Amino acid sequence: MAVLLLVGPSKPALADNTQNSQQLEARLEAWPAWPDPAPLPRPRANQDLVYPDWFEGLWEVESLDLLANGKVDESLPPLQHLAQFQLNQHNDVVGNRPFNAKAVGQALLGKQLLSVEQAPHQVNRQLARLSNDRLLETTVIGREKTSIDTSVFLSDELVLQVMHGARAPRLSRIETLSRYQPCPDLPTAENISRICVEQWQQTYPAPGEASESFVQRASRYKLTLTRLQDPA
Repeated sequence: MAVLLLVGPSKPALADNTQNSQQLEARLEAWPAWPDPAPLPRPRANQDLVYPDWFEGLWEVESLDLLANGKVDESLPPLQHLAQFQLNQHNDVVGNRPFNAKAVGQALLGKQLLSVEQAPHQVNRQLARLSNDRLLETTVIGREKTSIDTSVFLSDELVLQVMHGARAPRLSRIETLSRYQPCPDLPTAENISRICVEQWQQTYPAPGEASESFVQRASRYKLTLTRLQDPA
């Protein structure tokens, strides 16, 4: 009976992972025809995005903008910043969201970014304080991912961004579908030294806002993560 109880639950979990993978692959294939956000389940306040073990550590990130045909947009310089992934209290590998958000924000905004704060007891909500008394509130409102036990890892996140300032708050939603895998030119090693990433992104108006008055923006990126520090 003990063996049956241990083995039994693994089948639905495997089916769920297969279904998630098929859904995300189908979403990827539909790009750039994303008129509406994907119907992603909303994560709980303390439910973070868990990454494969080979993400753990400190990385240097280079991000390149891609054209619609998949070629690098030579007119735009690469974006470079750091990213950190670490173990949480459950021994799961998760992103250091405040660190990563600040690193990307500084690369994009420079001195306009003053600080990034993690909302108390809410891993999916960050507050970025900007110059001119502005506050950017970012909350993950939808997420799906594939199994972390495969060589290719996909995740899809939908965030709600609210810009607070002197005028009325501006709301928008951003969906980012990411595909991660160890760079194929690397020999097999215990610790992966480079991760190759493709990202597909689409912006949407706030819930309930007429899409006719909002200019959607589709973007595609190629990222390379190069390990700077092995996990402890």
